[in-house]
Amino acid sequence: MKEKRNIQRGFTLVELLVVMAILGLLATIGLGSFMSTQIKGRDSQRKSDLGQIQKALEMYYNDYGQYPDSLPAGGSSWEDTKGTLYMKAIPADPKFGNYAYSSNGSSYRLYARLENTQDSCFTNGLCKDYGLLCGTANCNYAMSSQNIMP
Repeated sequence: MKEKRNIQRGFTLVELLVVMAILGLLATIGLGSFMSTQIKGRDSQRKSDLGQIQKALEMYYNDYGQYPDSLPAGGSSWEDTKGTLYMKAIPADPKFGNYAYSSNGSSYRLYARLENTQDSCFTNGLCKDYGLLCGTANCNYAMSSQNIMP
């Protein structure tokens, strides 16, 4: 008669460790790519937000012949005493809070902090330390009225 063997099927410890190491490596690569994409997305949002504020500032200038001394805090609506609505909600930085703004009435500058140091503005010299705080670090990106350089 034939003997029945008790054969156990399964994975060895070494095989399981190899699979876990491969999964860990893939997760690390995927997470790094995901974080980079998030940073680029926030920077794109910042540039878009400053562009929207810039358009509202130009509308205000057309009405009053000067730029406002300050802007409302992020999330607040911006309207004048006559009831003209310039922005339904002033955008805020997705990570650092409010954007920085300075004006002397005849010109203005808007400031933000970009996280992606590989952005093209760093390579062409447009991004630099402006000496103003944007959250916990200094602003490195600016937009301005057309009559001055950022």
